[in-house]
Amino acid sequence: MIRSAAPLLALLLLAGCSAGGDGENAGDPVALVTLARAEPGAIAAEVTLFGTAESGATGKQGLTAATDAVVTRIVAPVGTRVARGDVIAVLTPAPIARLDLAKAATDARAAEAALARAQRLRADGLVSDADVETARAAAASARATQASLAGRAGSLTLRAPSAGFVETLAARPGDMVAAGTPIATVGSPDDVRARFGADPATARALRPGTMIGIVPAAGRAPFSVPVASVDPAVDPQTRLASVFARLPAGSGIASGETLEGKVRVGSGVGALTIPYAALLDDGGQPFVFVVSGGAAHRRDVETGPATGDRIAVIKGIAAGDLVVTQGGTALEDGMKVRTR
Repeated sequence: MIRSAAPLLALLLLAGCSAGGDGENAGDPVALVTLARAEPGAIAAEVTLFGTAESGATGKQGLTAATDAVVTRIVAPVGTRVARGDVIAVLTPAPIARLDLAKAATDARAAEAALARAQRLRADGLVSDADVETARAAAASARATQASLAGRAGSLTLRAPSAGFVETLAARPGDMVAAGTPIATVGSPDDVRARFGADPATARALRPGTMIGIVPAAGRAPFSVPVASVDPAVDPQTRLASVFARLPAGSGIASGETLEGKVRVGSGVGALTIPYAALLDDGGQPFVFVVSGGAAHRRDVETGPATGDRIAVIKGIAAGDLVVTQGGTALEDGMKVRTR
């Protein structure tokens, strides 16, 4: 076994000497990469966004269960247009709510009887005025509790507080819900906004006032509105930021309707650009490898819009930097490289 291993050891030593022929340590890993230069350029492109219509901040009104209840019927499903006072859902008191109401009625009768007894005893001089007033206060409190519970039980038919459309329903027939549970929301047709999902780089390039063309569903005529606001926070599920635009009154677009938006984004002349192939991602953080001194160095970057095979870089690298476009997935920070 020792004799057979000797030729193999010699070959490994020769290979190590060959790899270190340009001055590198024999044990240092060396990656073969392709480079491109970061250069100023202009990027502009029309981006298509997809989203939905939703009620604006002032256009939602919620309906809740006034007491513990059971949903018995949904009269107006999601998307139904309703007038003020239209029934949306019907609920009935839950068993525990009926028990509470029955107990409150019994307590109220007992408190009334105690007050009547205190008044008789006062007439006979056996109790004081203070005792009568205490009994009177207890009776009033018991009556108020009974009236409150009865009022809650009687307000379990949920009606639209204003004209609009049913935007959400959070319960189904047969569901048991606790007091205060949201059951439905009614959206106003005069306060509807579009919410689009956008790539974070696109969202960063947009500003309030940028015009966005909206294409409604069902073949209706497109129209343009300004971007109202941009939320750069990335949704953990879709990995998209949010772009909002207020829809004009009378557009006929209801909450929940799917929309398509078209917006033109650009980095402007002189923006720093690199090939899209150079861009890598580490848990949502874009980065590139910049080569200097024969080694690759990781640089976290902030990107802008992209078009074709190039993407704008807002910060993280400088003009003239050599970025790795091929072989970057095998690199580590500080690794020696050779170019193709």
